[in-house]
This record gives sequence, structure tokens and C-alpha cells, in this order.
Amino acid sequence: MREFQNEHHLKAFGLQVSSARYDRQGVADHANNLASKIRNNLTNSLKAIGVDILTGVGTILGPQKVKYGKVGFSDNVITAKDIIIATGSVPFVPKGIEVDGKTVITSDHALKLEYVPDWIAIVGSGYIGLEFSDVYTALGSEVTFIEALDQLMPGFDPEIGKLAQRVLINPRKIDYHTGVFATKITPAKDGKPVTIELIDAKTKEPKDTLEVDAALIATGRAPFTKGLGLENVSINVETQRGFVPVDERMRVIDKNGNLVPHVYCIGDSNGKLMLAHAASAQGISVVEQVCGKDHVLNHLSIPAACFTHPEISMVGFTEPQAREKGEKEGFEVSVAKTSFKANTKALAENEREGMAKLIYRPDNGEILGVHIFGLHAADLIHEASNAIALGTRIQDIKFAVHAHPTLSEVLDELFKSAKVVSVSCTSHNRSAQPPHNGMPCTSVREKNLAPILRSLSFVFEYLSGLINWLCSFVIKLLH
Repeated sequence: MREFQNEHHLKAFGLQVSSARYDRQGVADHANNLASKIRNNLTNSLKAIGVDILTGVGTILGPQKVKYGKVGFSDNVITAKDIIIATGSVPFVPKGIEVDGKTVITSDHALKLEYVPDWIAIVGSGYIGLEFSDVYTALGSEVTFIEALDQLMPGFDPEIGKLAQRVLINPRKIDYHTGVFATKITPAKDGKPVTIELIDAKTKEPKDTLEVDAALIATGRAPFTKGLGLENVSINVETQRGFVPVDERMRVIDKNGNLVPHVYCIGDSNGKLMLAHAASAQGISVVEQVCGKDHVLNHLSIPAACFTHPEISMVGFTEPQAREKGEKEGFEVSVAKTSFKANTKALAENEREGMAKLIYRPDNGEILGVHIFGLHAADLIHEASNAIALGTRIQDIKFAVHAHPTLSEVLDELFKSAKVVSVSCTSHNRSAQPPHNGMPCTSVREKNLAPILRSLSFVFEYLSGLINWLCSFVIKLLH
């Protein structure tokens, strides 16, 4: 919708679209149908592999015993060799905020898109808030962010956050209040608007009162673990802010620090990393263990993405986190960056806004973190996350070949631009045994050639883009 409304963007492609409009109910139906289809597909997949689905509220009676049932019906008790807690999470609503599901809503309500308000306040500027601001502004709403910390998008790498604010916030109908708490939010009623009372996050002094058409509470999610029976004597687990304590193998830990036999917890309810694909990865790790194969999941290799236009993605440490780790453990941290502006595919799509950032150790080539802002960033991040998961070093991955013209060349440029200190080897044969520290070798010659290779690659990208543009121009003239 946003692209259809951008005349300058369309004109660059020689396209003309008259008065782009949308059908709110059609958009809502698409979202609901998609969710229903995915749910049905997963249910059918479980049934196809012989999984029994028992519906009801479950309570753990012991390490290998569960009670379940529905209100008004008698309970059933089943036993199992192992139990996996995977109850997920629900939207977190701070005290003082009254949610009515119509004018004061959570992300669960917003997905139904029952109406599009002219002016909506979004409390919280993390993943959820940012994604919904992207949707609402595309549909014509004005947005006001309310953020408790001193800057927007506090969970992102600061440099990526600044660029994202310049592209996703500043040019759009979005204003914001930072360093404030929304202590009281009252839904619209009897012709009166939604009222939001703000106080200073540090001094707790009253700051402002806003009147808006709607408010979206995007302050994160809370674990859904009440009523699981974790406090039972045979389990004796004490949750931490609702999260179930687990070790690195997702085994549940009781209040005395001991492992609860045969009980695991995965996903949002353990709080390690509240992402759907992280829960899936944790589940696979647990299944490996109950089948007799030891497995420990590296959570630093799990990517995250923010589905805005353009997208944001990340894996590993942010730059401040990496530098703090370097200071504690005594190693240097370096940063490399590349832009989408020289990428042929991005130029062809007229989507040149974006950058990729690599945080690494120059002494051994270890990848500490990668952050991307730009077209299809959520798809590009997996090359980096897989490299971290497999322990691949920069001095090896920089020799990987990427198809041209593709956006993946942004990552190709990024890895090639990193400067890793050379490691002495007795042989330049890359199939030879690595040195005693287990690290692959990088020759001095490779290091010296790196600036030349980067320059040649940039020139190649630029010339390719120019040639593509000239071909398009000639074709238009002939027609």
C-alpha cells in the first residue's frame, strides 16, 4: 500500500497508479484466513505423524504425570516418559492500563484490524510497536510512540536504530515521547477520546496528558505459566516473573537449584529468547535429548527480524554488548559496514536505503554479531546466523560465491571488507591441518589484497548497475 501511494517511487519505474485504496475488511480477512490456514496445516501435520491431541487445561502432577480437562467435565490423568512445557506467552499489560479490546488494545486485538483509527498511540517502540506503526501509517493513521527509555527502538543496535528512525519514523506521520511512562490509560467512552496520562520515567513527575482515538499496548509479552502446577511438592518449581527456570538443555530447575527429572520447558515460557523459531529450535534440541542424543542450542546464533518496510534483522551481539564482552575477556572488537546503495538488485528495485554491519574479532575472525537494515533483511540474515552456528570464521566465509545480481552480495561485500589479523601457517594449502589453536589460516597476501578486492567489487557493482540502467533506457526508446 505504501508503494502504491508513493508517486515518486512508481514514477522511477515508469508506472502510474490512480488513487490506490484498500478494503479494511479484505485486509483483516486475509490475515485471519492466513492464521487459520497455518493452524490447520500444523494440526494436520501432527495428526499425520501420529500425534494425539488432547484438548483441555493441563496441570503437572509429577515428573511424569499430567492432569487435563475442561470446565464442567471430569479431569483425566495421563502419564508420559517426559513432559515438555510449551505454553507460550500473552501480551503484557502494565498496571493502570485498562484494555477494552476496542479502543485500548493489545497486539492480539490489533491483528484482527476491526477498524483503522485516525490517531493511535503505541506504548512501546520495540519489535511489536515498530511493526504496527508500519502497518497503521501505511493505512493512513497518525501514530504517537510512548517509550519509557530515552531513545526509540532500545533493543536494536544503536547505529541501526538511528538509521531505522531516519527511514521508518521521521518521514512518516509519527511523533514520539521518550523517557516517559503511561501510568493510566482510559478507553474511549460516551464520545470522549482515549486519555493517556504520562509521567517522567526518572522523576515520576506528571509530564503530559494525551487524547487519541486508540491506544495499542506493545510493551512486550508475559509467560503463560499460571495454573501449571509447578508449585506442587513433587515439582517444587519457583517461577521468576512467571518464567520457568531451565538450564542450557531446557531442563526445568526447582527452587533448590536441582533438575526436575523428565520435565523440560521451551519457548516464551522459559524467557531465554521470545521468538517462535527459537521455541522450535529449543523443541528440536529437547527431542534430540529424550532420544538419547545430547544437544545444546547456541542462542547467540538465532536470528531475529522486524518486519517493517524496509526490514531490520540481527543475530548475535550489538556493538555495545560486544565491546563490553571484549573488555571483560580481553580481546579487541572491530566493525565493518556495507551499504545497499552500490548493490545492483537494490538499485533495480529502487530500494537503496540500507546498511549491513558486521561486529567481529580481528584476532581470529570470529563473528560476534551482524545487523542489517534494508530490503529483505529478514532473508539475508541467515547466512550470518548459520556462520555463527557452524563456527565459520570470516577468513573462510569471505571466499563464498554469491549469485549476481542479488541482495546477498551485500553480505559478500560485508565479509570481504573485514580485516582479520593474519595467522601464520606452515602451509598455504587450505586443506592442511589448522594451527594448534584450531583456527583457519589467513595469509598476509590475502590481507593485503583485501582493499583491492573491495575496490574492484565496488566498481563491478557500479558498472553492472549502470549497464542495466542503460539497457532499460534503450529498450524504452525502441518501444
